[in-house]
Amino acid sequence: MYATGFATALAWLVLEMFVDWTYGPVAVLGLALFAIGVRHGNSTCASLGAVILALTLMQPAA
Repeated sequence: MYATGFATALAWLVLEMFVDWTYGPVAVLGLALFAIGVRHGNSTCASLGAVILALTLMQPAA
């Protein structure tokens, strides 16, 4: 049980660091909004996060 939670937290941290390093803090905000919206069943929050991520990923990385 603890190993699964630790692995999930580690995977989330690695993904967040990669997105932050590649696309910046706006993409991290979009990823966080999307994850929170999906986890809590809030379609507005998930949609807003998905739109932010999509708009961020369409731009070339700096």
